[in-house]
Amino acid sequence: MLVDSHCHLDFKEFAPELDDVVGRARDAGVRTCVTIGTKLRQFDGVRAVAERFGDVWCSVGVHPHEAQAEPLDSPDVLVAHAAHPKVVGIGETGLDYYYEHSPREMQIANFRHHIHAARETGLPLIVHTRDADDDTIPLLEEEMARAPYTGLLHCFTGTRRLAEAAVALGLYISVSGIATFKKSDELRAVLKDVPRDRLLVETDAPFLSPQPFRGKRNEPSFVVHTAAMLAALHGVSADEIARITTENFFRLFTKVARPRPTLAEASVGR
Repeated sequence: MLVDSHCHLDFKEFAPELDDVVGRARDAGVRTCVTIGTKLRQFDGVRAVAERFGDVWCSVGVHPHEAQAEPLDSPDVLVAHAAHPKVVGIGETGLDYYYEHSPREMQIANFRHHIHAARETGLPLIVHTRDADDDTIPLLEEEMARAPYTGLLHCFTGTRRLAEAAVALGLYISVSGIATFKKSDELRAVLKDVPRDRLLVETDAPFLSPQPFRGKRNEPSFVVHTAAMLAALHGVSADEIARITTENFFRLFTKVARPRPTLAEASVGR
């Protein structure tokens, strides 16, 4: 069993064949998916996808690109949406200084409100950070010192410094298809040293398809290729990395119900 801890199944790229996409994930052994909120104005669509499928869950949040369009003045709206039984995480949120589609100060303000919502609800914080280590690390540390929260750095492509800071704070590192790219040697060197009990896998679908599907639309079933790369990197079997990352996921996302064993899994356990 694998988990796609971060995808965007509400995006228009999936609309014509969403049932088939989820079905292919199940056939590939991906038994749980989390579809991620990026805009409050589109959250109803995100939640509707999670409600449609028993093995799909969702998060609520405002992507840093959207901070100017959707500024928060408190965590209250996030907390209110998080009461829904299918909402299992807060975000994605964070800082993106590569594109800077929103002013930095507005990204920072929204980020803090998300952290407060994660703390209040007990749900994990889903962090997007790009080219923003100098602000992301101290902000996470300052807020953790104020009061604890849980979370992960999604689609990790950052520095060793960022990974070490996240691990020191008790956060998790989520690995995407980018880590399978030929030119990602430096990233793989960082991921090799992340403790196995802090690793998750994701697709970020429909973006960032792993090898051998790079350039094509990504989907949750492709997470098996990222997991295979991670297994080889850590010198363990594909089954073992599936077990590790799945256990890590359920340790972090405590609101998600574990899927029932398949007949094949049940027979193995006898």
